[in-house]
Amino acid sequence: MIDSLLTRTVEKRPAKVYLQGRILFLTEDAALVRQQLEGVDLPIDNQYALRSDISTDEITPAYICYHFDETLGEFVYTGLKCGDEFPIKRNDVKNGGFAVSVSGKRRGKGSSREQSPYAEIAAGIHLVIAENIERIYKQNCQNLGLLASTNFDLLRRIADGEEIDLEEFTQGEDEITRQIIEYGGLFPFNVARLQGKALVPQIDTAKRPMTLAEKIFANHFVTDLSKDQIGVEAVQPGDAGFVRTDIRFSHEYVTPMAAIFYEQLVGEEPVNDPSSIYFFRDHLTFLDDVMPPERRAMGLLDLAFQLARKQDDFAQKQNVRLHGELTDRKGSEAICHSLILQNYALPGQIIIGSDSHTPHAGAVACVAFGVGTTDVFNSWITKDVRVRVPEQVRIRVTGRKPENVTAKDFMLAILKTDLVRNGDAIAKIVEYMGEAIADLNIDERATMTNMAAEVGAFTGIVAADAKTVEFLVERGLSRAEAEAMCAGMQSDPDAEYALTIDIDANDLRPMIATPGDPGNGLFVDELQEDVKVDIAYGGSCTAGKKEDMDMYARVFREALAQGRRVHPETECFIQFGSQEVRQHCEERGYIEIFKAVGATIIEPSCGACINAGPGVSKTKEQVVISAQNRNFPGRSGPGQMYLASPYTVAASAIAGKIVEYNPVSTAAMK
Repeated sequence: MIDSLLTRTVEKRPAKVYLQGRILFLTEDAALVRQQLEGVDLPIDNQYALRSDISTDEITPAYICYHFDETLGEFVYTGLKCGDEFPIKRNDVKNGGFAVSVSGKRRGKGSSREQSPYAEIAAGIHLVIAENIERIYKQNCQNLGLLASTNFDLLRRIADGEEIDLEEFTQGEDEITRQIIEYGGLFPFNVARLQGKALVPQIDTAKRPMTLAEKIFANHFVTDLSKDQIGVEAVQPGDAGFVRTDIRFSHEYVTPMAAIFYEQLVGEEPVNDPSSIYFFRDHLTFLDDVMPPERRAMGLLDLAFQLARKQDDFAQKQNVRLHGELTDRKGSEAICHSLILQNYALPGQIIIGSDSHTPHAGAVACVAFGVGTTDVFNSWITKDVRVRVPEQVRIRVTGRKPENVTAKDFMLAILKTDLVRNGDAIAKIVEYMGEAIADLNIDERATMTNMAAEVGAFTGIVAADAKTVEFLVERGLSRAEAEAMCAGMQSDPDAEYALTIDIDANDLRPMIATPGDPGNGLFVDELQEDVKVDIAYGGSCTAGKKEDMDMYARVFREALAQGRRVHPETECFIQFGSQEVRQHCEERGYIEIFKAVGATIIEPSCGACINAGPGVSKTKEQVVISAQNRNFPGRSGPGQMYLASPYTVAASAIAGKIVEYNPVSTAAMK
């Protein structure tokens, strides 16, 4: 506990909220957006076609996040796509006098970047309203003091100049969230908590059948922070409190802002248990290879290098392990998610990370979830993180998949279901089960849990089984240790689920998601015409694992046997998720196969997936097929991005157009 916080003055915000400023409707019509930016207020009572599925990439494009101060407010919504246009330019919102921002369904999906609500606040936005709001984004809003609501009736009252009771924004929230909103953010609440002014209700749920995730939460709930006591008998959805973390990690996009918060608000005191904190330099390693000249002229490359220097400096001061850049060649030691699963994650743990794809580690029966900058910073003080136990979604994938169908195809099929597209799984925990999931190895299960982020879920998880034991033994644990850790790491047979989604693997064929959203799924053979491919990218945390490399190599080996290489009009990139994956490829001769087929090999980095490395598009006309996890507008360059499995990406690289891989007949690759 940090003693200096025990005497700090902390007060609640006023009970009445007066939102003085204009209302900005983020509509699908770019002309209506421009009208508002030019000073025209739209009538409140009209039914506008509001933009849905606004991602954090659109609120704050990735390159804007090299800033980590109030400069972010100058760029808010500059990535917002309305039709084929990007109507909002630098300083438009900040200079427009807007206090309220309104949109449709699933606001804030995608990356967990807290820069997005921070930028909105810096631009003058005090309230965001949407039909439903993604969990991490909403929690980041609350942590920073940005009000969020799904009540559109507030708009008329705000327009009429009415003061709004703060209770309007705390209704339906758990006791802890209510207090965080009242104190104006997570840090002032935590100060009040350390001082005994803010109270955390005790969980008294009686013993009941529980899901795997509920069991893990129950084992980690903090019952007395001052006495370091954790664990309750049982939990149920809605129970709220703080859970003790086993692992906390962050990367260079987030660590610097969190470090600045820490130094400004806490000072030079040491973080709580640095041995369970990990930093990663994995996002911007190749940025200088792809940053356009106009962005260099804005000083953004220098800002990006400052992020790395700030993280390195803070790691040294705080004695935190930093998995950094390679010293003998360009690249990183590993993508954070890859290494957390490979080296650190254990069944039954609670893991938090500064990235929406933190659920990756749920493949080994742990609860791993993404959090924002403020959560990371506060966890350095208390070693815990606030949680409201979510409802559970059961996704059963039954049957046996065809040979050319992968976990990525499972996910694209899940993402296109109405239940997911309507937001019914938002903020819920997804547990994957069924014989088709049991057949997957840990790498393929990690694809499923990783892409729980695209579902909008709190996290994804798979129960421990014999394959989990074998994975842990291969990692160096004794069989007895591995079996003990996996014991009981399954849901009770009569555990409750709020929602069930059934997928029959027998009915699946290779899939793609068309540009704009991972939920735009269809079977490859449903394409009405040939789609020429300019770039084929195989990599990212989702598709840079050992099993993914096995798939790329299989397709390429067969192509070479036919005397074929990557299509002359297509660029192909294969990027490792970690040095361990690279070693896997070296041992199996894949490096030679990749080179022989004409693919460009890249060392580990998030790279193209965040528009910061080889494999990004450079023009709107370019078509990319990628094995990464999301294809939001502008996510990986201005081009048209299709998502697909490693098999489909590799086969398409050979064909020069989008095709499925057929391991029996080579005709599909022609």
